[in-house]
Amino acid sequence: LFDEKIFGPTRDWECYCGKYKRVRFKGIICERCGVEVTRAKVRRERMGHIELAAPVTHIWYFKGVPSRLGYLLDLAPKDLEKVIYFAAYMITEVDAEAREEDLPQLEKKLANDRKKVETRRDVDLDTRTKKLEDDTAELEAEDAKSDVKRKVREAAERELKSIREKSEKELERMESVWTRFKNLKVQDLEGDENLYREMRDRYGMYFKGDMGAAAIKHRLETFDLATEHKMLTDLSENGKGAKKTRAIKRLKVVNAFLTTSNKPASMVLDCVPVIPPDLRPMVQLDGGRFATSDLNDLYRRVINRNNRLKRLADLGAPEIIVNNEKRMLQEAVDALFDNGRRGRPVTGPGNRALKSLSDMLKGKQGRFRQNLLGKRVDYSGRSVIVVGPQLKLHQCGLPKQMALELFKPFVMKRLVDLNHAQNIKSAKRMVERSRSVVWDVLEEVIAEHPVLLNRAPTLHRLGIQAFEPQLIEGKAIQIHPLVCTAFNADFDGDQMAVHVPLSAEAQAEARILMLSSNNILSPASGRPLTAPTQDMVLGLYFLTSLRDKQVGEGRSFTSVAEGLMAYEQQSVSLQAKIKIRLNINGETVTKETTLGRAIFNEVLPETFPFVDYDVTKKALGAIVDNLAESYPKVVVAKVLDDLKQLGFTWATRAGATIGIVDVVTPARKREILEGYETKADKVQSQYEKGLITDDERRQELIEIWTQATNEVAKEMEDNFPRTNPVWMMVFSGARGNMMQIRQIAGMRGLVANPKGEIIPRPIKSNFREGLSVLEYFISTHGARKGLADTALRTADAGYLTRRLCDVAQDVIIREEDCGTDRGLTLKIGNIVNGKLTRDDYVETSIYGRTLSEDVVANGETVAAAGSDLGDRVINKLIDAGVSEVKVRSILTCDSKVGQCSKCYGRSMASGKLVDVGEAVGIIAAQSIGEPGTQLTMRTFHTGGAATASGDITHGLPRVVELFEARTPKGVAPIAEAAGVVSFLEDAKGKKIIVTPEDGGEAV
Repeated sequence: LFDEKIFGPTRDWECYCGKYKRVRFKGIICERCGVEVTRAKVRRERMGHIELAAPVTHIWYFKGVPSRLGYLLDLAPKDLEKVIYFAAYMITEVDAEAREEDLPQLEKKLANDRKKVETRRDVDLDTRTKKLEDDTAELEAEDAKSDVKRKVREAAERELKSIREKSEKELERMESVWTRFKNLKVQDLEGDENLYREMRDRYGMYFKGDMGAAAIKHRLETFDLATEHKMLTDLSENGKGAKKTRAIKRLKVVNAFLTTSNKPASMVLDCVPVIPPDLRPMVQLDGGRFATSDLNDLYRRVINRNNRLKRLADLGAPEIIVNNEKRMLQEAVDALFDNGRRGRPVTGPGNRALKSLSDMLKGKQGRFRQNLLGKRVDYSGRSVIVVGPQLKLHQCGLPKQMALELFKPFVMKRLVDLNHAQNIKSAKRMVERSRSVVWDVLEEVIAEHPVLLNRAPTLHRLGIQAFEPQLIEGKAIQIHPLVCTAFNADFDGDQMAVHVPLSAEAQAEARILMLSSNNILSPASGRPLTAPTQDMVLGLYFLTSLRDKQVGEGRSFTSVAEGLMAYEQQSVSLQAKIKIRLNINGETVTKETTLGRAIFNEVLPETFPFVDYDVTKKALGAIVDNLAESYPKVVVAKVLDDLKQLGFTWATRAGATIGIVDVVTPARKREILEGYETKADKVQSQYEKGLITDDERRQELIEIWTQATNEVAKEMEDNFPRTNPVWMMVFSGARGNMMQIRQIAGMRGLVANPKGEIIPRPIKSNFREGLSVLEYFISTHGARKGLADTALRTADAGYLTRRLCDVAQDVIIREEDCGTDRGLTLKIGNIVNGKLTRDDYVETSIYGRTLSEDVVANGETVAAAGSDLGDRVINKLIDAGVSEVKVRSILTCDSKVGQCSKCYGRSMASGKLVDVGEAVGIIAAQSIGEPGTQLTMRTFHTGGAATASGDITHGLPRVVELFEARTPKGVAPIAEAAGVVSFLEDAKGKKIIVTPEDGGEAV
């Protein structure tokens, strides 16, 4: 396996015995040791081979699903296995003509043989009967006892019976051998060895049979592909049912062999290639032991068994022993190619399955996914991320050291260009010594050169975005707070990778398509992903809220600047209602509002409608949405940056913090709980008296305590002052929700046990008061389940994304318009209280699609065919009284290849009609996969408290079910008419009757 004669020398230009050393003997083969003098590198290239003493089938063709060998030969995999592993003989040739010709003579011979057997039987019976008569007469003469006579008679009868049975068996055997021979066809299997041998001994000249790979090989060599192709084509065109399907599947395999002109017999191997030794190394460890690649073990098994088989064949060993050795050789080669595919895998030390050639290629750690698709790349780095609140939306902070290393070649070239260095070598030295001029050059080089930032896991395309680097001190990468949502990043120790696009094309792509300020909208929903969050929301909410009885209420100001001056002198409050002169849409108006709202509106574009309400997270989303729909990206990016700045500034100035006194437990909590405690005791006593079952008791207790929790929560909400920081955080949408606050300030309520059942005793304490030991213990279940679920389900979600990408990857926009007039009619409005209002599902059904035909209302065209359905058009249609429209859809697209732009509609990420060449299939897969992964992580945040919606992780398995469209185990019948259902039970069984509402006939 490591022979230098076969694979080349282990040391450069040196043979094994050392006779030839140095490069001058290049190409000479040493006459002493037989090793060629060449580079040691050839040990990575030169292959060897093992000539097998018996043919062996290739496990990929036999065991793959579907079995290609099985399809070609039309054999069931089970039967194929019997032949290959020496459990049954296969008939490989039958001389049907000779058999037909000689049939009368053979029948005669068989009749003669039968007669012989019958004659022998009769003679034996006569002899035995005569002996019995003699014995009986002798006993009579001796006057023996009756039981002795009986014994002699019984023994004789037993012998006579065995003679009859023996001849019966012999005749039956002859008959069965004859019948089997008469109907023998090529490819018949015979598992009964004795029957086969007898048939071979009697009629061996009319047929040939074999077992193992040799039989398969013989069959494949004589296989007529053309005839089979003709027969299968005919069957697939005219056949029916299962036969037709089978024929089509077989035809695929036959066609593949015909078109590639590969020989079917190549599926059986006479020779096994051996990969170069340096690709399956063996190294000596410190303790004198060796560590080796698993392949060496597998090859060694093949070689040992092959040599033993050769020896046995030379010795002329009995067939059964040789066959056993052949079977073992077959198994050794199987294990080498794909260990564990059939039967138990071959294990090494410590019961570990050995890694075969297939294992090297397949799966996540295989050659393809690990080394070919997942290469590590040059010009990249990674570091911890921190927030960079001073950055613009399109910028990121790159540590100086890191930037210098990443842009080293660029810096060196620039140093030479500017004559700071004579040649590349001295430039390199300058860079390594970090001379001051290097930093100036670095600044120049990175200007206008975007870098890509990526955070793993990259669940959708916004997981990689381009930024303009800004040099910073320190070792952490700074990222803009608004892109955190897209990356799903936070600053608790997350790391991100940086990549440098090198070519001009790559830089252009990064700048135009991937720059963060060009990716404000989510490709999944078309809604902004870069809306302010957390502190920013809190700051903006604080800024725009209105409060009564504030300092300076009712004052008037000539401008925002004057108002700010008064605020700095503490003579007016941000939240006080004041009159202020403002410039709105180019007109000067005096508006009654608060100073905070006036400041907020300063950062919005002049033409934007004046925002005169409390700005919560939801309102911010709507504002950014509006901006993205109506203004160019440059403006939107600037406004977003200003909002970020404003939010952070005022969150700081607000001084909103949480102190323990801000968590206010409602005073009436005890009183409320006592009332419900009484109700619970009543239910318990009913159960103890036997008036209700245990299930009813549980159900009622759960209802009682859910009600109690809700009442405490409501009391808690009403109890919070509107200026309370905790309440502000939740209400503004900055962080947390009422359920979490309920657990902190109200009561934790009901929790679930490990089985997922709700425990009917609630946790009455909250985190502010502290839990009792028992309550704490019960809580641990839910909290742990959250953590375990997160870990387990994330993998499932990732797998779902992978499968979705696999099926959708070739759905690409290939043309502008396919010209179809087909489409889907979808609802855009519902009549509520006699007025047409927007349907709840417009967002996901109509928004962003293209109209298929003109929409005419009251004799005039409201929207023309081919219009893009944005919010404005939809509102216009609803105002005109239109309740449903016909839209183009991917489902009705007539493009020959891929889809067309018009049928797809608007690209969610750009807000315009999708471009030709966009990989919409992948975007769709990511848009489902990304929230799928998030779904699983949510459980973690409720801390295991029982929620009304049940366990949120039902979400993901349900999504998988919908995509797989499996037929459920018990399929329920669907009623064909709306009506009343009644049941009738009689002796025959159960009848379900549906009486329709419209008075039709009962079904």
